[in-house]
Amino acid sequence: MEPSPTDDELVAAAQSGDRAALDTLLRRHLDLIHAVCSRLAGNPADAADATQEALIAIVRGLPRFDQRAAPRTWMYRVATNACLDELRRRGRRPRLGLDDAMAERPDPAPPLDRSVTDRLTLDDALARLPEEFRVAVVLRDVQGMDYAQIAEVLQIPIGTVRSRIARGRKALATDLDGNQDRSGQRQSERP
Repeated sequence: MEPSPTDDELVAAAQSGDRAALDTLLRRHLDLIHAVCSRLAGNPADAADATQEALIAIVRGLPRFDQRAAPRTWMYRVATNACLDELRRRGRRPRLGLDDAMAERPDPAPPLDRSVTDRLTLDDALARLPEEFRVAVVLRDVQGMDYAQIAEVLQIPIGTVRSRIARGRKALATDLDGNQDRSGQRQSERP
C-alpha cells in the first residue's frame, strides 16, 4: 500500500493544477477548519458560512502560499481570518449556546446532563470574551496548538500569545466562578 501524500506534497501538486490533490488537502483539513469556525462563530449557520468562506480563501490563496509556514498552520490562519471577517461583515458578535428563540420557548425535553450544561456554560463564557482573547484561547485549549503555531496563525509575537491566553483564561475563570453560588452549585442547578 502506498503511503498518503504529505500536506506539503499535496500543496505542491495543487499549486501545479492537480485538482485531486486540492480536494484531498481540503477534505483532510475540513473538520479542523470547521471546528475553528464553530468555536469562533458561535452558531451553526455562521460557522457553516465561515467554513465555506475559509475554504474559498484557501483555494484562492494557495497559488501565493510560499510554504514558509506549515500548510496546516497557514490553513488555520486563513480559517481564523475568514471567520472573523465573516462575523465583522455581518456585524455579529459570536454567541455560543442556545439562540434567543430557543431560550424563550419551554423545553419539553428532560433536563440536560451536567456535562452538556457545563459545556453550554463554557461556550457562553467563551462568547463573552473579547475577540483577541477568545481566538487565542480557542486555538490553544480547544485546537491544541502550541504558542509558536498560534503566534504564526495570528501573526503576533509569542509573548502576546501568552498574554492573551493568560488574560482570556483568567476572564473565563472569573466568569465561570460567577456562575456558581456559595455552595458550589451552578446557578442553573439551584431549585
